[in-house]
Amino acid sequence: MNFTMSFSELMPLAPVMIVALTAVVVMILTSIKRNHNLIATASVVGLNLAAANILFNMFGGQFVPSNVMGMFMVDPFTMLYQLVILIASLACCTLSHAYIESYKDNREELYILMLCSVSGAMLMVASSHYASFFISLELMSIPVYGMLAYTHQRANSLEAGIKYLVLSATASAMLLMGMAYIYAYTGSLSFYESFQALMQNIHQPMVLLGLALIIFAVGFKLSLAPFHKWTPDVYAGAPAPIATFLATAAKVATIGLFVRYLLTSGAILVESLVTIITIIAVLSILVGNFLAVRQVNLKRILGYSSIAHFGYLLIGLISMTYASLGNVSVYVITYVLTTIGAFGAVALMSSPYNNVDEAESLADYRGLFWRRPVLTATLTVMMLSLAGIPLTAGFIGKFLVVMAAVTTQHWFLAAMIVVGSGIGLYYYLRVMVVMYMTPPETPRIDAVDHWGQKVGGIMVLLAALAVLVIGIYPDPIIKMALQAEILSPLHFMLTRQ
Repeated sequence: MNFTMSFSELMPLAPVMIVALTAVVVMILTSIKRNHNLIATASVVGLNLAAANILFNMFGGQFVPSNVMGMFMVDPFTMLYQLVILIASLACCTLSHAYIESYKDNREELYILMLCSVSGAMLMVASSHYASFFISLELMSIPVYGMLAYTHQRANSLEAGIKYLVLSATASAMLLMGMAYIYAYTGSLSFYESFQALMQNIHQPMVLLGLALIIFAVGFKLSLAPFHKWTPDVYAGAPAPIATFLATAAKVATIGLFVRYLLTSGAILVESLVTIITIIAVLSILVGNFLAVRQVNLKRILGYSSIAHFGYLLIGLISMTYASLGNVSVYVITYVLTTIGAFGAVALMSSPYNNVDEAESLADYRGLFWRRPVLTATLTVMMLSLAGIPLTAGFIGKFLVVMAAVTTQHWFLAAMIVVGSGIGLYYYLRVMVVMYMTPPETPRIDAVDHWGQKVGGIMVLLAALAVLVIGIYPDPIIKMALQAEILSPLHFMLTRQ
C-alpha cells in the first residue's frame, strides 16, 4: 500500500520518468547492438510519449497542481515549459540524426547524453526547493559537456566542451555558496516555506550576497552580460545540433526555474536585486547587439543575438504584473521556435567530417538562394523573426515584452528594447543580403540534395511555418500561456505583490 501511495504521488512527474526510462532503454539497445537509426527512433518515440502525456494533462481533463515530495511543483506553468523543452529536444534529436549520419565513430551515445540532459531540464522547471534546484541543474548541465565535445576530432568542439565545463563548474560553485548563505538565515530549503524568513532577514548582508550569487550563477547559464564571455566560443565550437540544444532546451529550463524562484522565494520584491537584474538586462542588450555587429561567423552572430534576447526577456520579468507572466512565456516560445529554425538551417548545411568544418562563415551562405531557395526562405523568415519584424512570431514576443514594460511605466527599459532591436536589424539584414548575392562559382559548403525530405529538414520547415502562423495569428499561443499562468500557484505569488 505504501508503494502504491508513493508511486501515485510521483505520477505528476510521469513525463520526466518517461524520458529517463527512454534513456535507460536506449542504453540497453546500444549495448545489445549499435544501430543509429534504431537508437534515434527510440529516442524520438520516448520524447513524443512524454509530450503526449503533458498534452493529455493540459487539455484532457481537470488538472490539479501537485507538490511532489515538497521538492517539485507540477502545475500548468511547469507543463507548458516542459512541453517547450520536449519540442526543442525533438528538433535537436532529428537534426543530430542527419548531422552525425556520416560520423565515423560511435554515434549512439549522443542520444543517451541528450535524454539525460532533457530529464534534468524538465525537473528544473518543476523545482521548488534548493536541493532540487541544484541537482536538476547539474543533471541538465553535465551531459552537455560531453555533447559539446562529441565531435572531438574537431579542435573547436573539444575546446567548446572544456570551456563550458570549467566555467559552468565555477557558476555551480557560486550557486551553491549563495544557497548556503540563504539557508543559514532562513533555515528552510523550500522556496515557498522560506518566503517569510527571507523577507525578515532581507537586510542581512549575507542574505543579499546569497541572492546575488544565485542571480550571477543563473546569469552565466543564460549567458547574460557580463557573464557572457563563453557564449560565442562555445556556440561556434559546438556541433550545430548541440548548439541548438544549448540555445533552446537548456535556456528554457533555466529561465523557467529562475521565474519560479524569483516569484516564490520573494526575491523579486527586493529592490536592490531588481536593480541588479535591470543592470544585467540593459548590459546584455547593449553587449549582445554591439558585439554581433562585428561578427562574420553566423553561429557567433546567433550566440551574441541570444545574449540580447535574454536581456529583452529579463525586462519582461522585471516588468511583471499579475497579467504579464504569460508575456514572458510567449516570448520564450517564439524565441525557441525561431532559434530551432536558425540553428537548424546551419545544421543542415554542416557536417562533422566535410574537411572544411561547419557552415558557420557568412561567406558559406553567399548566393545560397540560387542553390537552395527553400532553405534560404526558411533562414530569411528566422532572421526576420529574430529582428522582430511584423507578421513573424518574434514581433509578437517583443511587442508583448514592450507592452509589459510600458504598462509598469518602465519607459527607459521599453526604449532599450527598441534601441536594441534597431541595432539588431543591421546584422540580421546583413545575413539575408549575403544569401541573395551572386553565388561563387564553386561553393565551399552546401546542404545535401532533397534536404527538405529528411526528418531534420521537415523539423526546420515546421519551425518556419510555426513562426509565420504565430506571427499572423498569435491568439492560441497567448491564451495557452495566460491559462497556464492563471491555473498556476505562481499567479497567487504575483497577486501577492
